Formats: sequence, structure tokens, C-alpha cells
Amino acid sequence: MKTHRLRIHGRVQGVRFRESMRMEAERLSVTGWVRNTPDGTVEAVIQGPAPAVEALIEWAHTGPPLARVDRVEIGEADGRYNGFVKRTD
Repeated sequence: MKTHRLRIHGRVQGVRFRESMRMEAERLSVTGWVRNTPDGTVEAVIQGPAPAVEALIEWAHTGPPLARVDRVEIGEADGRYNGFVKRTD
């Protein structure tokens, strides 16, 4: 089981990034959450088997069609998650 915190930079708000990530996470059976941040990035905590987490990280480097991802910062995280939630806070 791997758990990572992502911060995604670029044109990632207002392009359905959170909803698209939620759907991709559910498809991969990855748990955690995703939210917009005040600085214009998208932050996520993702958890699951290593291959699924790596696949979601790879997806995050591109995102949905209208996004432009400049970079993805990847860090460690902890906690236990059930399902994948699109947060509004």
C-alpha cells in the first residue's frame, strides 16, 4: 500500500481536473481525496497498491483534455482512506 500527496501546477482549476481525477481514481481503485487550493494548484492524497498509485500519478502529469500540467510535486502522506472524495475546502 502506497500513500502520496500530490500538488499539481499549471492550468488545473476550472478544467474539471478534480472530477476527472476522481473518476480515474475510482477506475484504478485508488482511495483518497482531491481539492483546489487558493494558490491555483490542485492538491491530492492518493492511496492504494503501488501499480495503481503510479498509474494515477502518471495520469496527473497530463490530466483531463483542457488542463495544462506544468509540474507535479510528489510527497509522502499517511492516513487511511475509504473511497475517493472531491473536496471543496
